[in-house]
Amino acid sequence: MVHHAIDMGLPESADMRAPGEASGLAALEIAMDEMAEKLGMDPVAFRILNDTQVNPEAPSKPFSERHFVECLRKGADAFGWAERNLKAGGRREGQWLIGHGMAGAYRGAPTMTSGARVRLQKGRLIVETDMTDIGTGSYTILTQTAAETMGMEMQDVEVRLGNSAYPTSSGSGGQFGAASSTAGVYAACVALQAQIAKRLNVDEARFEHGRVVAGQIDLALADVADGEEIVAEDSINFGDFKDTLEIGTFAAHFVEVAVHAYTGETRVRRMLAVCDAGRILNPITARSQVIGGMTMGVGAALTEGMSVDTERGFFVNHDLASYEVAVHADIPEQEVIFLDTTDAASSPLKAKGIGELGICGVAAAIANAIYNATGVRVREYPITLDRMIDQLPEAGRGAIL
Repeated sequence: MVHHAIDMGLPESADMRAPGEASGLAALEIAMDEMAEKLGMDPVAFRILNDTQVNPEAPSKPFSERHFVECLRKGADAFGWAERNLKAGGRREGQWLIGHGMAGAYRGAPTMTSGARVRLQKGRLIVETDMTDIGTGSYTILTQTAAETMGMEMQDVEVRLGNSAYPTSSGSGGQFGAASSTAGVYAACVALQAQIAKRLNVDEARFEHGRVVAGQIDLALADVADGEEIVAEDSINFGDFKDTLEIGTFAAHFVEVAVHAYTGETRVRRMLAVCDAGRILNPITARSQVIGGMTMGVGAALTEGMSVDTERGFFVNHDLASYEVAVHADIPEQEVIFLDTTDAASSPLKAKGIGELGICGVAAAIANAIYNATGVRVREYPITLDRMIDQLPEAGRGAIL
């Protein structure tokens, strides 16, 4: 056998949101449903029965925190899973076949060394770190972190990002940005607290309501240095505890779809995600992150696929006019529930990433819902109508509209 490598004018394949988990779960969570069906079990109950508190690939390595079963139960209750369609192809509304599906989700919770510099200037705090904000809310959560740690109001904190002259942070990506960068800012603020305590000649102090309190001392932060700037810098380095603990995030996705009985057109009617990701630093921005992931999952399931012209060697659908992605109008209802959990092993703030968890498992949940609606199991994404129209129930085929 001879192998020839040929240079092509095509983009290089690289990471996209939740690389590995999102695509792997797209297949695995369908297999879970198929096995549950063969056993005559509720897909939720089947997953609960097979839950584990250790890494299946390393049984001696327990999860630091894992509340997947709670995700499943809370999601089933909130979604109305007990009233779902029980028989594939068994529920119909006019020309639409109605189906319900679900899937579990997992995404790791990595962290990276991250640093920051803080400047206290007359009661105002400036945070400097080369962290990025690509629309994921870094400015907000870093402001919150600094304000909470120093006992200040958010309006008295200014965050400056994206300058290589600032201390090195984790950057964004891989679901490590939030947990890492906030830990770096926390470390810098703790270093600042130590400097202030030393100036006041005390061992410990409380920082609250814009003041520093220690014994008989009760002083506004603006007066600590008589107008002089105090600067502190530090970074967070994560130890080897991950050698003995598996740190991850978990979720359960529930979906209702309507599939046109005659054409195979699929419409997503409602979606629910229940997430276990440690302390949620900002529920509003975190919800936005998860909804973004869920929307990407809909595209992966129903429309998004790269079409390559193998003769000419280029992508046919190479722009957003021909590469179809899901938009707001495609999904009338999306809901996100966060479990009230913390994970002390993840970071000083007991938080974990959330950005990529939202897409994991979504494609499978939609595929399972389509099967539940039609009895047709499509094994290739995206699940476009041409891949199922010839397998639709007899009532739908050959009908005159």
